[in-house]
Amino acid sequence: MMKIRDIDDLPKNEANHTALTPLWFLERAAQVHPTRRSVVHGSRHYTWHQTYQRCRRFASALSNSSIGLANSVAVIAPNIPALYEAHFGIPMAGAVLNTVNYRLNASAIAFLLHHSSAIAIIVDQEFFSLTEEALKIWSQKSKSFKPPILIVVGDENCDPEALRNALAKGAIEYEKFLASGDPEFKWKPPEDEWQSIALGYTSGTTASPKGVVLHHRGAYLMSLSGALNWGMSEGAVYLWTLPMFHCNGWCYTWTLAALCGTNICLRQVTAKAIYAAIAKYKVTHFCAAPVVLNTIVNASPEEAILPLPHVVHVNTAGAAPPPRIIAAMSERGFHVTHTYGLSETYGPSTVCAWKPEWESLPIEKMAKLSARQGVRYIALEGLEVMDTKTMQPVPADGATIGEIMMRGNAVMKGYLKNPKANEEAFANGWFHSGDLAVKHPDGYIEIKDRSKDIIISGAENISSVEIENALYCHPAILEASVVARPDDKWGESPCAFVTLKPGVDSANEQHLIEDILKFCRSKLPAYWAPKSVVFGPLPKTATGKIQKQLLRAKAKQMGPVRMSKL
Repeated sequence: MMKIRDIDDLPKNEANHTALTPLWFLERAAQVHPTRRSVVHGSRHYTWHQTYQRCRRFASALSNSSIGLANSVAVIAPNIPALYEAHFGIPMAGAVLNTVNYRLNASAIAFLLHHSSAIAIIVDQEFFSLTEEALKIWSQKSKSFKPPILIVVGDENCDPEALRNALAKGAIEYEKFLASGDPEFKWKPPEDEWQSIALGYTSGTTASPKGVVLHHRGAYLMSLSGALNWGMSEGAVYLWTLPMFHCNGWCYTWTLAALCGTNICLRQVTAKAIYAAIAKYKVTHFCAAPVVLNTIVNASPEEAILPLPHVVHVNTAGAAPPPRIIAAMSERGFHVTHTYGLSETYGPSTVCAWKPEWESLPIEKMAKLSARQGVRYIALEGLEVMDTKTMQPVPADGATIGEIMMRGNAVMKGYLKNPKANEEAFANGWFHSGDLAVKHPDGYIEIKDRSKDIIISGAENISSVEIENALYCHPAILEASVVARPDDKWGESPCAFVTLKPGVDSANEQHLIEDILKFCRSKLPAYWAPKSVVFGPLPKTATGKIQKQLLRAKAKQMGPVRMSKL
């Protein structure tokens, strides 16, 4: 096949081509706004000049410890400055950042550390004993175990005894580790933008967690894309309610450096802390799962500071937000943008792009449009809802269900050490999300369910998301999740797990159940209404997602519905 020539024969050279990496954003921030606050954590404040120096010290200290290219460095910490600095310092040394979910148990963390061959671990003092336990499990299961370097981060907001215990057991104190590095360290960008910048693990709800490998190019593009899609401006003040360990904070760790903004760290996420930070620091943006939004709108008068002093922009993803929650946030002065994505797509990669004409609609209609997953990010080249058998796009009729698939620079390199999973994930040249959706006539997509969450009742497909949206409209319900329960007549039927709002009288449960079912039948097809309702708190992941796999197990354990009727 004859190669088609370009208009010229001009080659790439050092003057006109370099690998894309978000690391450059930090150098620029330090140059443009050296005295602007970069990171705030309680009484600790850093400027962009100081953050750049600290990250260079970090990279230098790692290099002095022979940590660099092809090495993974784990960080087990909440939203503290050290975790933010790790997003630059570790890849500046050429190593790969692995942010670990600190709410996992020791056995799960041991699997992650072993699978990623972590050569060093940066751990917050609160989670040192958890890390010790994980290392013990790892050492018992691996014949080739080599203890990683342990660096412990002290926090003035925590009990100092935990820090003293860690240092007594040989861990290096984080600030001492940084002090050993050079603040003028001559870090180098990657020679190839395909080089790995970060490793993150999926939740592993049905099997062992999969290691998602991300490259510098994707991190660069998605950190800028996130800002453009959201309309973030230079100098944004960002509140860290979203865990930085979750998809690298949806790439906003790097975005804040690009915008020379200010990071407000929040170790414990509560409605009271969010409202207080907005008032104190003039927060302009934050990201949160719908469960956090639910907490905000249901905050008591003592916790909330209303009216808001200014409009606060909120990015939500992680689960489909009920339209009622979006409407309630809007009424309180928050502007909610709904996004959707996965660990495999650097976090959110679609956005429900706002249209000015929606502003004239009733708030309920506007909220329903805003609750859709929307259109592709600027940096995602391909997004389709496909028929998995024909690999053809479904019609844009808002009714035909297919699987969401993506392709482009916003898709991961692949799963670490897992060729079988990669083959399945990238089949036919598209990344398969496993999420079922429809495409509306305006091109916006809307999730109807995860493929494993769809309820098949009497050969009819029922969307658990649609039932949940209806349940959230009931005045007594704070949270809801719907899963399939075995059913003698229909095969399976919807089972609703609900948490009631504080103050709701639950003495007569049967009366309350009947009221909820009647309410659902008024809003949904009769056969969609739950056949069973269970009250109690809902199990959640560290990022606020309701753990449906646990609810499915509970529903199965309850046994089949015996006399289900329409």
